[in-house]
Amino acid sequence: MAKRDDFQHRVNHRIRAREIRVVGENIESGIYSREEALKMAQQQGLDLVEISPNAKPPVCKVIDYSKFKYDQKKRQKELKAKQSKTVLKEIRFGPNTDSHDFDFKKKHAIKFLEEGNKVKAYVHFFGRTIVYKDRGRTLLEQFAIDLEEYAKPEQPIKMEGRRMILMLVPIN
Repeated sequence: MAKRDDFQHRVNHRIRAREIRVVGENIESGIYSREEALKMAQQQGLDLVEISPNAKPPVCKVIDYSKFKYDQKKRQKELKAKQSKTVLKEIRFGPNTDSHDFDFKKKHAIKFLEEGNKVKAYVHFFGRTIVYKDRGRTLLEQFAIDLEEYAKPEQPIKMEGRRMILMLVPIN
């Protein structure tokens, strides 16, 4: 059974248009009938591949189809490799986080930001600690100030349920 990507481009006899604009190496570019274009491709031992089906008339290229598919896959892989993947790292505080723990978590956040990752710092309020919202806000504000040279806040500090959240994005 043929794969779906085999039908991405119409090849040879699958081309439906009566008139085709033909391009390619060692070929005089122009508008030909489908039969003429197929003969030209067969004479060179190559395939007629529909490159731009929506053009008027459709554009077809005389090339080796298997090499064309290989080049396309290679190009897709290169594009995929160049894409940067943004990772979200989370750092969790309690409303009563001590200064030593704060510094320890700050070092981790700096490492994450230098790697180019986003950091989601949040204070989780357990049970009755919800009454210390001001401590949580102060903690996150201090965290943002300490990381000013590495990151900037993506949005203001906000409360979501029992969590107070600060999103930081790397500067570079």
